Amino acid sequence: MYKKASSGLIAITTTLVLGFSSATQAEELAVPVMDQADRTAAQDLPRNGQTQQTVRTRLGNPNSMNGPVGQPPITTWDYSRFTVYFEGDKVIHTVMKPNR
Repeated sequence: MYKKASSGLIAITTTLVLGFSSATQAEELAVPVMDQADRTAAQDLPRNGQTQQTVRTRLGNPNSMNGPVGQPPITTWDYSRFTVYFEGDKVIHTVMKPNR
């Protein structure tokens, strides 16, 4: 008799757990996808480790420059379609701006 009660309890518990987990997994996340032109432009972005001089030679002067700020010193260069982040003299990240 004890085994039947246990299996019934297990079945109820399993049903409750599966019911709650499926309800919490119903949320949908939408992430914008780059179009072909953006992917092509992304290939020409400054790469991590490039120097400020290399970026300036390839792309010209930025529209604006901010920094350095903090320790280690972080500087940002804003171009029309992206922003380049430098730690010291080296690129650490490049972020494309959304098309508007």
